[in-house]
Amino acid sequence: MSTHIQNREIVIKNGRNRKPRPKTFKSEEAANKYAESKGIKSFELVRLRHGLSSKVKIVEK
Repeated sequence: MSTHIQNREIVIKNGRNRKPRPKTFKSEEAANKYAESKGIKSFELVRLRHGLSSKVKIVEK
């Protein structure tokens, strides 16, 4: 069996084998509400892009 087929079988068996991406929010209010519901006390909001995009992610301290 070739290595390409073995690698493909491993990926199919284990899924995409990729690190999960961080949760993002469209507004700061939504991010604050999520942090409150999950019990995250100390965090900061980080903008993902400069400019018109307002996407935000939570970074725990």
